[in-house]
Amino acid sequence: MSKDGMNYAPKGKPNPVVEKGQFPIAAVALDHGHIFGMCNGLVEAGATIKWVYDPDPKKVSDFIEKFPEAKAAESLEQVLTDPSIKLVAAAAIPSERSALGNKVLKAQKDYFTDKTPFTTMNQLEETKRVVKETGQKYMVYFSERLHVEGAVFAGDLIKQGAIGRVIQVTGFGPHRLNASSRPGWFFNKAQYGGILCDIGSHQIEQFLYYAGCEDAKILHSKVANYNNPDYPQLEDYGDATLVGNNGATQYFRVDWFTPDGLSTWGDGRTFIIGTEGTIEIRKYVDVARQQSGDHLFLVNKDGEKHYELAEQVGFPFFGELIKDCLHRTEHAMTQAHAFKAAELCLQAQEQAIVIEKCL
Repeated sequence: MSKDGMNYAPKGKPNPVVEKGQFPIAAVALDHGHIFGMCNGLVEAGATIKWVYDPDPKKVSDFIEKFPEAKAAESLEQVLTDPSIKLVAAAAIPSERSALGNKVLKAQKDYFTDKTPFTTMNQLEETKRVVKETGQKYMVYFSERLHVEGAVFAGDLIKQGAIGRVIQVTGFGPHRLNASSRPGWFFNKAQYGGILCDIGSHQIEQFLYYAGCEDAKILHSKVANYNNPDYPQLEDYGDATLVGNNGATQYFRVDWFTPDGLSTWGDGRTFIIGTEGTIEIRKYVDVARQQSGDHLFLVNKDGEKHYELAEQVGFPFFGELIKDCLHRTEHAMTQAHAFKAAELCLQAQEQAIVIEKCL
């Protein structure tokens, strides 16, 4: 298990949905280590990485070491003008994701970006316009749901009615800071967008998905820098409360305070309350019991059950995304869902009370 969330790149079992060479893709803007998880998922689902591009040759070399089938492109234009490329995956600096995505969409290719997809509301509105004009997909790697087998299985249980109608979702997203290993942009709020916009986006997306909300309202949010005076623009804590358009509610907390003694980068957990049962997901570790992740606890009328789901469920999102790109369907994730999750995390960030001092 990775000690650093920035380099967390889950691997699953190959489950290709296309023939080899049928879905060529490119990877560009390798600023965040999530690009490896994104590409792992796509390759396992049958994608072929044809090109990789980044201005930093070291990043390109590291990428090719992990994905030797990829060839180094000389420029972004070489990627965008290749008619064979179906999708471009990217993990740019957050504030640059929208502009890059718009270029990709205008080149008539689908775009798969790391979260958070936007850092300003103006970016979101501009990309909505470009999506409407081009008909291309602007998809987002919300890894804490899409690339965690326990989280995938929770969605399956909810669809099966195992806990009735979801009425409340509580999420905890602690991360290890590892400040010395972070790039400079990580500490510049204009570039990373703020903690609720950044890692908070995972939590809001999960709420919309699990509770079946098409929309929601931010009731309250707050942020703070409690313990990082050397990085004054870093928000090391944030939380928010939401209510969905169907009446379901959410509370979530995100922070950069994972203790050094934890075996992984964060004790991410999700609690889901339904009218007929409850689910708890222990995503990355079962503290002081097992260092493995993907533990799910279900309680309903049939009793109590503990599922150990590592290497049991897989990651269907990536195959569904490839098929959506080929057939112009929306089974992996709707564009409306991706945009709504982005909009709400931007609103939570904009409305957040800044806690100046701990009284």
